[in-house]
Amino acid sequence: MTVFFCEGNESKGKNVEKTSTLTKEEKAYFMCAAIGEAKKAQAIAEVPIGAVVVLEGEIIGRGHNLRETTQDATMHAEMIAIREACAKVGSWRLEDSQLFVTLEPCPMCGGAAMLSRVEEIYFGAYDPKGGATGSLLNLATDERFNHWSYVEAGILQAECSDLLRTFFKELRQKKKFASKKTSLPE
Repeated sequence: MTVFFCEGNESKGKNVEKTSTLTKEEKAYFMCAAIGEAKKAQAIAEVPIGAVVVLEGEIIGRGHNLRETTQDATMHAEMIAIREACAKVGSWRLEDSQLFVTLEPCPMCGGAAMLSRVEEIYFGAYDPKGGATGSLLNLATDERFNHWSYVEAGILQAECSDLLRTFFKELRQKKKFASKKTSLPE
């Protein structure tokens, strides 16, 4: 498990070091809910990524990838969960909330979490090709922005990674089978 945070920059009057407000058991519980959302995506042939937004111990937003289904590039699990959470609280500000997502947020989703004032971000699997909360960059702890989040990686990492690995392995096998089928003489 990796924790990302920014050291305070006293010369600018900033102190962005934050800590988790949740227990290990709470983190696992809410990540399991995000995994449940990811399985919904998998069931409809979407990349299995799921997210939940939590406020005061209650899930107030849920989402799973719908990018292929809707042909909308913004229909990531985090975006859907954040929209639902904002609607539930009646505000764009999700202060004191936590975002749980099975895959490290991309720049769009990390930006949405920052702009909606999510206090804590927890993710399962790293995204070395597109992650914006620790892998390629870290929007959530960049002190140049006016809001920072606590970020913790590796929550139920094996389960989250296995979902993705299995999905892409099956997808490659289907594509391989389809290409063999089309190349057979009649």
